[in-house]
Amino acid sequence: MDGALAVILISVAMFVGCFLLGLIPLLVNFSQQKQQFITVLGAGLLCGTALAIIIPEGVELLEGSSRESFCSVASAGLNASNSDSTAKPSTEKGLRPHVFIGASLVLGFILMFVVDQIADYCSTHVSRAREYNGSTTATLGLLIHAAADGVALGAAVASSQVSVQIIVFFAVILHKAPAAFGLVSFLMYAGLERSTVQKHLLAFSCAAPLTAISTYFILIA
Repeated sequence: MDGALAVILISVAMFVGCFLLGLIPLLVNFSQQKQQFITVLGAGLLCGTALAIIIPEGVELLEGSSRESFCSVASAGLNASNSDSTAKPSTEKGLRPHVFIGASLVLGFILMFVVDQIADYCSTHVSRAREYNGSTTATLGLLIHAAADGVALGAAVASSQVSVQIIVFFAVILHKAPAAFGLVSFLMYAGLERSTVQKHLLAFSCAAPLTAISTYFILIA
C-alpha cells in the first residue's frame, strides 16, 4: 500500500474511533449516580493514561537512546587499543536516564501550570474562568500528547515498515480512545455545554491525525 494512502486511512480510522467513543457520554442519558461513576471512571482513565502510558513511554525512549549510545561507544572502544579507558569514562561521566526523566516531569508540570495560569488570565469573567480553567488545561494537555502520538505515527508510516506501523497504530488508538471517553466525562462534570464539549472532543480527535499526516509528508519531502 502506498505510504500516503496508508497514513490517510490510519488517520481517518483513528479520528473516527476516538470521536465515536468520546460521544458515548454525550449521547446516553445517565442518572446522577451513574454520571458520577462515569466521571470517576473518566478521571481514572486520564490518570491511568498518564501514569501507565505517557511516563513509561518517555522512560523507554530515554533508556533505548542511552543503550544505543553506550553500545556505539563500547564497540568503538573494542576496535581501539585502549578499549577499557575509552568505555569506562562514558558510563561514569554521562548523565543517567533518571536525571532526564525527573527534569522532564518537572518541566511538564511547569508547562501545565503555565497553561493553567494563561487560561485563568485570559478569562474576562470570574465565573467563566472557573468553568473553563480546568477543562482548558485538561484539553490542552491531551492535545499536546495527541500531537506527539501523531508525530510518532507519521514517522512510523514514513519508515515503510509494516510491522512498526501496525504496532504504533494499535498503541496509539488503544490509549487515545479511553482518553477521549475520560475527557468528555470530565468536561461534562465541569458543567460545560454539550456544544463546547463536542468542540473539545473534535479538537482532541483531530490532533493526532493531522500531525501524523503532516509528519509523514515532511519526512518524505
